[in-house]
Amino acid sequence: MPAKETERKPSLKQIGLSEETLMGLYRCLLTTRLLDERLRKLFRQGRYAGTYFSAVGQEACTVGSCYGLRDEDIIGPSHREIGAAVTKGIPIREMVAQIYARANSPDKGKTHPCHYGSRKKGVITPASTVAGQTVVATGCAMAFKIQKNDNIAVAFFGEGATARGGWHEALNYAGIHKLPIVYVCQNNFWAESVPASLQGAIEKFADRAKAYGFPGVTIDGNDVVEVYKTAQEAIRRARSGEGPTFIECLTYRWYGHSEIDPGDYRSKEEVEHWKARDPIPRHEKLLTELGLLSPNAREAIVEDIESTIDEAIKEAESAPYSEPEEAYLDVYSAAFPVQREEL
Repeated sequence: MPAKETERKPSLKQIGLSEETLMGLYRCLLTTRLLDERLRKLFRQGRYAGTYFSAVGQEACTVGSCYGLRDEDIIGPSHREIGAAVTKGIPIREMVAQIYARANSPDKGKTHPCHYGSRKKGVITPASTVAGQTVVATGCAMAFKIQKNDNIAVAFFGEGATARGGWHEALNYAGIHKLPIVYVCQNNFWAESVPASLQGAIEKFADRAKAYGFPGVTIDGNDVVEVYKTAQEAIRRARSGEGPTFIECLTYRWYGHSEIDPGDYRSKEEVEHWKARDPIPRHEKLLTELGLLSPNAREAIVEDIESTIDEAIKEAESAPYSEPEEAYLDVYSAAFPVQREEL
């Protein structure tokens, strides 16, 4: 029998991405995972109130979609887009302060955990209204078109959001006006405890884009390189005036809808199947084969990220809560300010 051909290792040329981009994607993936798991642990220790929405398992969708965006580009996240916040550049200290609802948080402790937002970084502060961020991000895209600049918007949502009326209205409007927006569906097969099969009578949710006159594509949402490349083409189309793109990322959340949800409506076999497709080891394998990552290098990156997270937690836990009067501030835009002395 002929000897098996030696498996060829990939090259940067074959992949079509630079060393800087591949390693940048990795650092964002790893930061998102380490921060996410730490915040889960802190919630279970009773260190902050409310609940927590983990995105462990889905990191490649948000990191790959947002990597390389400008501060001026707007993203419309929901409550499971921790990776988008990290990749868009919101400082870890601000994100942890938001989780802890402290006065040094960008939202001054006014919103629910996982509602990371930053005007400076172009991240709309989320609301938990399903698909609500899709409508707002579409409005931002319309503003960019009116202003005649080449900024773009990216809206994130789950497959369950595609059953909402506002979601359809937003995509229909974007298609009519060829708005500069990318719609990213994180299809993790469960809208809370409702399976995707009860959310739509279609196999691919990206097929919905056809009804609105723009492209839709379904991809492996656990392959950060594929997500990044697909997003880059969609972003290019948006910036050049070619209109929206719908990207459906097939992925999976390892845990329940939130930390108060045991997720026992899913089989153990299903969960283990998707854990085996963890996006981080997959990217680490690629980097190792390319000679870009060694065990020592990984350990150094982990230590650096963990140190940043430690400092952010220490700062958040030593910060005060806002005074009750803070609830009256930042309600209106700067055109209609409410002064503290008026309270």
